[in-house]
Amino acid sequence: QWLSDRKKRALQKKDVDIRRRIELIQDFEMPTVSTKIKVSRDGQYIMAVGTYKPRVRCFDTYQLSQKFERCLDSEVVTFEILSDDYSKIVFLQCGRFVEFHSQHGHYYRTRIPKFGRDFSYHYPSCDLYFVGASSEVYRLNLEQGRFLNSLQTEASESNVCDINPVHFLFAMGTAEGKVECWDPRTRNRVGLLDCALSSVTADTEIEGLPSISALKFDGALNMAVGTSTGQVLLYDLRSSNPLIVKDHHYGLPIKSVQFQHQLDLIISADSRIIKMWNKDTGKIFTSMEPEHDINDVCLYPNSGMLMTANEAPKMNIYYIPVLGPAPKWCSFLDNLTEELEENPESTVYDDYKFVTRKDLENLGLAHLIGSSLLRAYMHGFFMDIRLYHKAKMMANPFAYEEYRREKIRQKIEETRAQRVQLKKLPKVNKELALKLIEEEGEEQQISRKRKQKNLPSLLKDDRFKVMFENPDFQVDEQSEEFRLLNPLVSKISEKRKRKLKMLEELEAQGQEEEEEPEGKASDAESSESSDDEKGWVEEVRKQRKLLRQEEKLKRQERLKEDQQTLLKPQFFEIKEGEEFRSFKDSAKKQKLMKKTLEDRLKLEEKLGTLNVSDTTVGSKQATFKLKKSEQQRKQQEAEKRHRQERKTLRRSASHLKSRRGRGRLFH
Repeated sequence: QWLSDRKKRALQKKDVDIRRRIELIQDFEMPTVSTKIKVSRDGQYIMAVGTYKPRVRCFDTYQLSQKFERCLDSEVVTFEILSDDYSKIVFLQCGRFVEFHSQHGHYYRTRIPKFGRDFSYHYPSCDLYFVGASSEVYRLNLEQGRFLNSLQTEASESNVCDINPVHFLFAMGTAEGKVECWDPRTRNRVGLLDCALSSVTADTEIEGLPSISALKFDGALNMAVGTSTGQVLLYDLRSSNPLIVKDHHYGLPIKSVQFQHQLDLIISADSRIIKMWNKDTGKIFTSMEPEHDINDVCLYPNSGMLMTANEAPKMNIYYIPVLGPAPKWCSFLDNLTEELEENPESTVYDDYKFVTRKDLENLGLAHLIGSSLLRAYMHGFFMDIRLYHKAKMMANPFAYEEYRREKIRQKIEETRAQRVQLKKLPKVNKELALKLIEEEGEEQQISRKRKQKNLPSLLKDDRFKVMFENPDFQVDEQSEEFRLLNPLVSKISEKRKRKLKMLEELEAQGQEEEEEPEGKASDAESSESSDDEKGWVEEVRKQRKLLRQEEKLKRQERLKEDQQTLLKPQFFEIKEGEEFRSFKDSAKKQKLMKKTLEDRLKLEEKLGTLNVSDTTVGSKQATFKLKKSEQQRKQQEAEKRHRQERKTLRRSASHLKSRRGRGRLFH
């Protein structure tokens, strides 16, 4: 709807669903909300009023487009087309104004004494009858152009009115739930109907007194009345009792009532649903639930077309072929509907209540399962609403007492919530949590003074959640590291332990938390700080003494255990490729491993396995000789001996040769 015309055309080429859509009247919408919609008597013009800004739009059905638009000074409560076309229109506005429009536009404007809610036009006398927030019915004669004597009624306020098109009987619906009928000729009341009393039956549930919200005549004798609690009553004017009472079961005021003569249907609508039902039997024909709330319903005369004004910009148009043919300006709809394949399925369960098996057991109706009184559907059953109400009243006659007890309990819970809440500490690391809460309170005070943002708390952070839930993360206060790193922990922990004890007592007793004592003077705080410094030194000394004593006790315990235990021989396995010489070598190795890297490097430098030399750049260069294993050493020694033996053999051979040569010479 926010796209331009060019983009809409481009979409129609691509999207098949958009191409199949039918736009009967171009731009049949309001800027924000449409409140009322009507059709002229000749059927050519459809007029609608809405907001925002307050305006009236007229659509020409022959051209299938908007004819004109007029903006108004205030919102329209209702309007009436007096002529066959759009040339004479009367608007009742919310500011007590009555505005008359002619074909060219605004014609005249006047004001009524009280706020109006509805009006009707009496054609024989040219009188307008206005009802509203008053006991009087104001009459404005359009021929003489002046107000006539008003009709004085018994009602405090009136909501709706209508004039019978056959004998011109004037009827008005009051806020007290009554319908008063007046004769315009004698200006006397000729009848009174108590619709509020008649609308309450054994099948209906209502809250408060029903007032009249809709009224419509049909022919000379029939009249339909809609109440603010969602009931529609059909009357014969010759009887004070309704012929039929139809409940919408939503508890919403009836907005509109229309008569459909071809199928003898009544079309009633509240803000949520439009229902069509037979006026003789009350049997549901069909129902429609639009996406948005309904403000008004208009039935196009002598056709199956229905138009609605909604709490949305778009005004909906529905065509139901069963109700009648399409209007002559859109007769192509009949051809389209004939081509559509329809599979009628009865999916509407009106006047029925859905109950589960558990609900039936509670009501004592479990024995009805399988009978014609229950219709199985999904995980439960549909049963007649009248049977349900009767069974509920019999099964639970003290429902009001239960409701009253529940309300009292809710009030008590609300007052409890206003009390001072106790601080709930976690099960793990309670003292740490208390410390964090105290620090958080101090930081909040500082941030308030400096007008800074508060930092997030560790207790509320999900990353540190496990620290206060898992017992593996419990802080061991008896460990040596904790006691040395936290010398003042004993003093602070004593205060916290006292506070913890107090909180636990309060939780056990269910009492409210006591207020904290007021702060001390600045001199007292300075003296406390100096005492804390002295106490810190003393505490450190005490902790060290305690640690020494604990170590002595542990040594003594170890000695006792050593004396008590008997020494047993231990056997050791030698690794492959190694020879056992003595325990001294292993002791030397252990000593060497305990030494620092610096000492080991110095020792290796003396032994000649490491050579450290300075480079030209200024850094140091270290070269290592890897230690050889026993097998490698033996192999090298054997090779060395073999080389020496070969050397000696070569020397002896060369010596013998030289001696033989000399002997030949001498010989």
